[in-house]
Amino acid sequence: MLTPEEEKYVLSNAYIPEHILNLMVPISKGEPYLRSGYLYFLKENWIIFVGYPLEHAFRTEDLERVLDATIKEHKPKYLWLIAPEIPHPLIQSCKEKESDHYYKLELDGFEVKKDMLRAIRKASKDLKVERGRGILKEHAILISEFIENERPRALIRELFLGMEEYVNISKDAIVLSAFDKQGGLTAFYVVEMGAFNFATYVVGCYSRVNYVPNASDLLFFEMINLAKENSKGYIHLGLGVNEGIRRFKEKWGGVPFLKYEFCEYRPPKGITGILDMMRMLAEGSFREEKL
Repeated sequence: MLTPEEEKYVLSNAYIPEHILNLMVPISKGEPYLRSGYLYFLKENWIIFVGYPLEHAFRTEDLERVLDATIKEHKPKYLWLIAPEIPHPLIQSCKEKESDHYYKLELDGFEVKKDMLRAIRKASKDLKVERGRGILKEHAILISEFIENERPRALIRELFLGMEEYVNISKDAIVLSAFDKQGGLTAFYVVEMGAFNFATYVVGCYSRVNYVPNASDLLFFEMINLAKENSKGYIHLGLGVNEGIRRFKEKWGGVPFLKYEFCEYRPPKGITGILDMMRMLAEGSFREEKL
C-alpha cells in the first residue's frame, strides 16, 4: 500500500503512463509498491515492475539490484518488466521480449499545421466532439468492432476491455467522443489527466462501419486543447507500435523520447533473485525449467 504522501510523490515525478496509479491499479488489479524510487504492482504470484526510476537517472546496475531484492522478497511466478534496458542476466531468460520507443508531443510553442487545420475544419462540419466521464454502450460496441477487425495481441485486447472499469474508477479520465449528425459514434479517445506534468493518450479507435474521414484528427486536436487547458507540458502518446501508428503520431509532431524494452520473466526453480542467476550462469550450472 502507498500512503497519500507516496501517491503524491509518484504523480509529481511521473513521466510515463505506467507511473499513473489511476490508470495502472484498475487495469492491472495489482497493489502498488515503491522500492528505491521504482514503482511496481503486486498481486498473488505476479509482479509488474516499472523500471523507469521516478527521480534519479536510469542505471542498469541499479535496476538489477532493486529487481533482485524485489524477486527475493515476493518470489513471483511471473514478472513483467518494462525498462529503458533489460538487465543482461534477464535477457536470455525472457519468455517474451519487445522493443519500441515512447512518443510525446511537446505543447510549448506547438502550432497545428495548416493542412491539419483544414482537415479538422472539414471533419468538424460532420462531427460533434463531446467530453465525457464514462464508457457507454456505443463505446463498448466500437471496442468490440475494433477487437474483431484488428485482432490485437492479448495485452492490448485486455486494455480495451478494461476501459469501462478504469474510466469509472479514475477521477482524471476523460473520454473524447466524435458523433455524427445522426448521433452515431464514429471514434473515441480515452485521455488520462492524473499526472502533474503531462496528459496521457490511453487508447483510441474509430469505426469502419460508421466511418467519417479525419475523425481521429479531430479528436487529437481536442486532446491538445484539453491538455493545454489543464496546463500540461506535453502529451504522452504511448508506443510507436507499428508503422501506421508511428506515422500518425509523427504527422502531429510526436517524437520518440524514451527507449522501451519489455520482458516477461518466469524465475526458474531454485532461483531466488537475479544475482543467483548470474552466479549459476557463471558456474555453467543454470538449466532453464521446462514449462
